[in-house]
Amino acid sequence: MTADAAALADELLDVLGTFAPLEATFTGIPGHDAELPDLGEAAQGRLRARAADVLARAQASDDPDRVTLGVVAQQAEAVLARLDARLVEFTLAAPMEAAGIKQLSFLTKLTLSGDRAEEDFLTRLAALPAFYATLAGRQHDGLRAGRQPVERMAGSAIAYLDRFLAQETPFPQPLTGDRGERRDRLVAEEIRPAVVRYRDFLATEIAGHGRPDGRPGLCWIENGEATYASLVRMHTTTERTPEELHQLGLDVLAGLEAEYAEIGGRAFGLAEPAAVRDRLRTDETLRWRDADEMLENARAAVARATAVAADWFPRLPKAECVVRAAPEAEAPVAAPAYYLPPALDGSRPGTYFTNTHEVRTRVRFLAESVAFHEAVPGHHFEVSLAQELTGLPQLRTLAPVTAYREGWGLYSERLADEMGLYSDDLMRLGMLAADSTRVARLVVDTGLHALRWTREQCVDFLRTRTVLSEVEVQSETDRYIECPGQALAYMTGRLEIVRLRRFAEAELGDSFDIKDFHDVVLGGGPVPLTVLGDVVRDWVASV
Repeated sequence: MTADAAALADELLDVLGTFAPLEATFTGIPGHDAELPDLGEAAQGRLRARAADVLARAQASDDPDRVTLGVVAQQAEAVLARLDARLVEFTLAAPMEAAGIKQLSFLTKLTLSGDRAEEDFLTRLAALPAFYATLAGRQHDGLRAGRQPVERMAGSAIAYLDRFLAQETPFPQPLTGDRGERRDRLVAEEIRPAVVRYRDFLATEIAGHGRPDGRPGLCWIENGEATYASLVRMHTTTERTPEELHQLGLDVLAGLEAEYAEIGGRAFGLAEPAAVRDRLRTDETLRWRDADEMLENARAAVARATAVAADWFPRLPKAECVVRAAPEAEAPVAAPAYYLPPALDGSRPGTYFTNTHEVRTRVRFLAESVAFHEAVPGHHFEVSLAQELTGLPQLRTLAPVTAYREGWGLYSERLADEMGLYSDDLMRLGMLAADSTRVARLVVDTGLHALRWTREQCVDFLRTRTVLSEVEVQSETDRYIECPGQALAYMTGRLEIVRLRRFAEAELGDSFDIKDFHDVVLGGGPVPLTVLGDVVRDWVASV
């Protein structure tokens, strides 16, 4: 009897929740709200076996729901790729990837609604000492097996943990009854000592034994080339090789030069692309004055986009999108901006975090393109509309398909120009500068992890071919080092969505409706790019 696609999707959803329980809570995957990930080798082996079993049954199934089966197969392969990469052993500081940092970061952001949620939160806090002991053991064993982290990332992780330990109330959520006292005892008697032990483990056993800046990529670790190729397939949902993506990045960057000349001529009176980029990088008047100005701009951009969205989308999210500053403890190592989805129960809105750390060093012209990417009509629409879908397995609304999600975010930056959302040509240069950054990622990520680039090569390339500030160049470089392959998904996904739109426009002619196209792309939840192509082609045929 063939495996049912919906049942397989539910099975895999539980696998995903076990693999990343905090992310499960944030995205609404049930059954894991009191858990932390079990990083022990035995537990990870059992999880791998479950994912492999679901994958085999999905591949053998003849259920007619090919879209769901495609999502199940890709997501099962993603779990296998992540487990087999063993990134937990040598990823130390990236807030969205390093296990020792991510748990603290996510726990501080949880919104607790009701007695059950508060008790689950305390259960998770109580599990932190064992979690850190297991993590230290994995990283100790990884180091002995030759899977060294990059040396500088140990220092970054230690600095993060020091900032965490310096906080008087690291978990500030209000708790009812005696739970506040129980939390405070846990923090004082168990969590702080556990974090101190892990911090000292990094300082004494990991620091001094890491890879130098001259060898930051996966290609310097045993089997690193194969590991990276697997992560590339996972993040892009394509079969493109690192070498092909590297060349694609160089080609697309070359094609952006004419736009720099055109928009730079209007904005600055400069026709030479390199001169435009230099002006954007060096003109001190293009920096933020303070955090309030940065936040005000972000809120205005989101409000503008929300006001006209109905002209471009037949359905609008029910959840609100709010703007917040990135938390101080993680801001020094966090991305320039990021989005946190709304809670399914309505207890938390979608939240766009913009990073105000060292705000006077950050350029203002990138603000609008990033807001449109992360918030409206980008991730907030993509995530919130998926959450509202009915009649589909929950996996179809929640699957973390990077190329689809980030492709849509980057597509949204250019769509925003069609929607008339950019306030002036300076902000359009920001749109173009954001394009340059995402295209450059194709070059530097593959350079670091497949072509044996040094960290300095990555830094130099970003300095000359993008307009990122120096603090962003440094933080983005470290992000690419510790999150191999993830940054490739943005432009890969964007180019595929644009290709499918052009295909639909050519096939349908006057019958093409941009609102319908957007509804098709967003109407089935996150899917691999290969599956999205099938969905769009089926829609075109039906029209």
